[in-house]
Amino acid sequence: MDTHATNLIKRGKKLSYLLRHDKTYAFDEHGWRVVNDLVDNHGFTIAELLEIVATNNKQRYEFSEDMTSIRARQGHSIQVDVELAEATPPDILYHGTAKAFVKSIMSQGIQKGNRLYVHLSTTIEAATKVGARHGEPVVLCIDAKRMHEEGIKFFLSRNGVWLTDFVDANYIIGIAE
Repeated sequence: MDTHATNLIKRGKKLSYLLRHDKTYAFDEHGWRVVNDLVDNHGFTIAELLEIVATNNKQRYEFSEDMTSIRARQGHSIQVDVELAEATPPDILYHGTAKAFVKSIMSQGIQKGNRLYVHLSTTIEAATKVGARHGEPVVLCIDAKRMHEEGIKFFLSRNGVWLTDFVDANYIIGIAE
């Protein structure tokens, strides 16, 4: 990987922290951060922010219409309302985790931890990538249809990630092969 790409990944991780977890910043209620703050106080350039947003493989970030603010689309540990749309999920969704966590999940369910929501994927491939970030990946199959029928709310982020508050273990219907 070339130096520019390596640096962009490193800067993208810093941006992710600043937009999703920075408890020292006064975000507005919808999670927007002023672009000039990132430029003036964190060493980003406008060109760099544009490139990170445009090239992020998960489309994690978005600019406001007037391009003066930026936010993460989901994954926050700070309390913000990113204006998620409640939606009917597909019948099956997938959750990627590490093998080390499976026993606990099977007894306690999937908890959001320090984030606002549990993140679910529509494909085994996407869930595998998520699980691989934490160790040997395991993909759990979730009966989203039954959850929804039983009154559990789902939200769809603008970049296609399904979100819910909690997945009880009885909705885990298997491990994807």
